[in-house]
Amino acid sequence: MVNTLDKKLFRDLSRMGGQVVTIALVVAAGIAGYVTMRGTYASLTYSKDAYYERYRMGDVFAHLARAPSSVADQLLAVEGVATVYPRVLEVATIPVETLAEPASGHLVSVPAGSRPLLNDLYIREGRYLDPARTDEVLVLESFAAEHELAPGDRLPVVINGILRHLVIAGIAMSPEYVFPMPVGGISADAKRFAVLWMNEDALSAAFEMEGAFDDVVLRLQPGASEAAVLADVDRILEPWGGLGAVSRSKQQSNMILEGELLQLANFANVVPFIFLGVAAFLLNVVLSRMVHLQRSQIAALKAVGYPDRAIGFHYMKLVTVIVILGAVIGVAGGSWLGRAFTEMYTMYFRFPMLVYRLDPMVAATGIGISLFAALVGALAAARRVARLPPAEAMRPPAPLSFKPTLLERSGFHRLLSPGARMVLREIERRPFRLILSSVGVSMAVAIMIVGRFNVDAMEQLIRVQFHEAWGEDVSVTFLGPVPDRAVRDLAHLPGVLHVEGMRSVPVRFRNEHHFRDSVIMGYQDGGTLRRPLDSVGNETILPGEGVVLSRKLAEILEVHVGETVVTEIREGDRAVRELLVADVIDDSFGLMAYMRLSTLQSFLREEAVVTQGLMRIDPLALDDIQNRLKEMPAVQSVLRKQTIIDMFHKQSADIMIAMTAIMTLFAAVIAVGVVYNNARVALSMRARDLGSLRVLGFSRREISAILLGELAVQLVLAVPIGLYVGTWMVQGIMDAVDPEQYRLPVIIQNRTYAYAAVVALASGFASALLVRRKLDKLDLIAVLKTRT
Repeated sequence: MVNTLDKKLFRDLSRMGGQVVTIALVVAAGIAGYVTMRGTYASLTYSKDAYYERYRMGDVFAHLARAPSSVADQLLAVEGVATVYPRVLEVATIPVETLAEPASGHLVSVPAGSRPLLNDLYIREGRYLDPARTDEVLVLESFAAEHELAPGDRLPVVINGILRHLVIAGIAMSPEYVFPMPVGGISADAKRFAVLWMNEDALSAAFEMEGAFDDVVLRLQPGASEAAVLADVDRILEPWGGLGAVSRSKQQSNMILEGELLQLANFANVVPFIFLGVAAFLLNVVLSRMVHLQRSQIAALKAVGYPDRAIGFHYMKLVTVIVILGAVIGVAGGSWLGRAFTEMYTMYFRFPMLVYRLDPMVAATGIGISLFAALVGALAAARRVARLPPAEAMRPPAPLSFKPTLLERSGFHRLLSPGARMVLREIERRPFRLILSSVGVSMAVAIMIVGRFNVDAMEQLIRVQFHEAWGEDVSVTFLGPVPDRAVRDLAHLPGVLHVEGMRSVPVRFRNEHHFRDSVIMGYQDGGTLRRPLDSVGNETILPGEGVVLSRKLAEILEVHVGETVVTEIREGDRAVRELLVADVIDDSFGLMAYMRLSTLQSFLREEAVVTQGLMRIDPLALDDIQNRLKEMPAVQSVLRKQTIIDMFHKQSADIMIAMTAIMTLFAAVIAVGVVYNNARVALSMRARDLGSLRVLGFSRREISAILLGELAVQLVLAVPIGLYVGTWMVQGIMDAVDPEQYRLPVIIQNRTYAYAAVVALASGFASALLVRRKLDKLDLIAVLKTRT
């Protein structure tokens, strides 16, 4: 049976309809954000962990020049190593007809007749390799999907300079290539990067690697010291051209996946709690005003015997109902958004199965946090109920102690209209309410900035990296270092306007106990097609002596300008030399090093060789030149700059659009929630005063200006606060990104600031219009009869 207080609860909820809905939506936004991000994080993490465990993802990876198979036994003897899987891994060119430029890829050996010990393969279509055949391959699923390849199709592949047509036995996936990106690449490109798995005997014979290997994967025993194993692996492989062992955390695909998971976790730990904080504030404001307006009702309840605990619990139940309503909407919305986000991630991260799983604990935690925040916000009002003596509550509240405001004492009030004086007098007498309300609306502005920052960051990255730092139209990567006459040969192709050579060499920098693997890029002296620019577009002039390091690399090595760093060259004679640090640069990608081409060649003590050719080409001759380049046996890959730009846009467009739309909706919910509830509370509190002004001759427009003027001030103050807080939040998010992957300056375009401000102001204006309609329907006789 419904008791009296529950009947009152239903009446209160019915009268507060609009306020209940707006507060519930703020709570729902917080829960939805938490469920979406935590749920997506949990789904990706579960899929990753299950995939890695079932298909035996390696813990340590190392590439080398060539080592006899017996070296694998030495690696197995290292303390902490459980499994050693030696293999052959080489690069290949794949001149598919559907591409103007040839695709590149990895050729990876697998045991004939058995599955790989580590980094096992999931066969999506077709079958595993026939051990009796030497012309079969398994193709990476992402590449096959882009080119509509199927089992039984033939694929042209240039293997060690010889064009062969291989039969596709199956379409495969590997935990090693969840994010398929070529080594040294800056983004995934499923259309132009392939992985082909081939029988070990056939691949070894093609590269004269019988009885040898050039790549190895290890799995460690539980509790093994990863650092010690890496050191031992490097020591063993050093005589065999080892390029430096890396842990799983630094393995390219896994590092990008873990970076994305970290960002999701950071968002889940920040954004939802903004909404929950706003919800707590709104509930405190609404319940405080409700207790003020229901003083006589509370007194009557106490007078007839209801205990303080029952009355306080009544108001807590009201809060709980609002939170439950928001929780239902939030969990349902978060689950839907989580599925949508997870579906988008399948375009970037390739798992055999990636399904959104709504973890009940995630939903329960979101609801629990929301309820806790809401009850904290309502606690002050409940305590006020308990402390209110019945006799005092029977009387109207004593008028506040008023005195001339600062504006009135200064004399400036004479310059204002009566309505403006009333607005400023109310603000000055209740500044705390103004501050909290402005901070609440400012969160809407801040969230919009966070949601749209990625758009600005991507545009900044593309402008600096691809339009200013890279001046070429096409870059050609050779199979290895070639004499610089190859650059002159490229210049003789019809339609080529300008060519420059570039040299890259893998190295390991050491300074005392600090070390990092890197690549030194040698740019042509006086060249214009590649320039070292920092993240905001400022050029660093390469000196005639020494190296320019990424600032982050210098910080990790704890080396300063003017000092020397030990440089282990990872190709050729593999010499170890000291190199002067001439300067540092705040670049955007990786841990790079830059030198003049001539200086690098002198440092390496080699003839004039290059590893890449950078070409500026007549647009009319572009297709013809690419066809010619595809036929050159020394060319490993050809890449158009515009292709990379298009790829960046393609990969980021869906997530950016979705994130902007969601953040816009969430920001509007906050703005509407704060403005609408403050306006409704103000209307309830001041209905008698406004009614009196109407009787005295004030028009509806004038009393609307008095009521909504304070709200307008809140919105105006909220915008600059929100712009600052949003910028601060973006900086915090960028600080949490792994700085060894990429680094972006916090540059936010004016249009993003304007967009954020307009969304908040428009939402506030819409809320004000709703309250204005309530004000127009004000019953003058009824409000003038009230005591409060």
